[in-house]
Amino acid sequence: MSLFPEDNRPTPGRGIDTGQGPERYRGFTLIELLVVIAVAVIIATVAVPNFQAFAARNQVNAEVLRIRTALAMAKNTAVTRRKTITVCPSIDRTECLTDWSAPLMVVEGPMDKGVRKSDEPVLKVLEAGNASSVSFRNDYRYIRFPQTGWPRGYNGTFVVCSDGGAGAHVVLSNLGRVRNARMDC
Repeated sequence: MSLFPEDNRPTPGRGIDTGQGPERYRGFTLIELLVVIAVAVIIATVAVPNFQAFAARNQVNAEVLRIRTALAMAKNTAVTRRKTITVCPSIDRTECLTDWSAPLMVVEGPMDKGVRKSDEPVLKVLEAGNASSVSFRNDYRYIRFPQTGWPRGYNGTFVVCSDGGAGAHVVLSNLGRVRNARMDC
């Protein structure tokens, strides 16, 4: 570099187009773009179905956890308080439904005929999940845990299914133990 300003003029090769020689364009060729699009389509073709199955399994797992939580809370509360605790699906918090995908209500008291009396407090309400269908043994309306924690006569199997075809069984034994297994719906 010179000390004289006239020597600092742009020269070819320093980023200024002088009109001499071929111009160089920056960008992608059509073939490069087509290859990138083809790879993206192949990845999307594999990823989307796997993501849908993953979402369906998560819906089922969340519903199974909601049912297990309600049953465990009812059993533990019945034993510790030495009172009858009832679990049932209910929207209005007064009457039990047969649709177990509705919010689950845990109540202190027997809830005779599936209707809550004013002296039977609601201990917890677990909001409805996203599973498309939940059923329990012949659509039974409620489950009672006496002070022993053994829901004798109220044992059975919940069937949880999602729109994506994933599902699970949640089995409540006569001793109040809960286990679950995966299944396809």
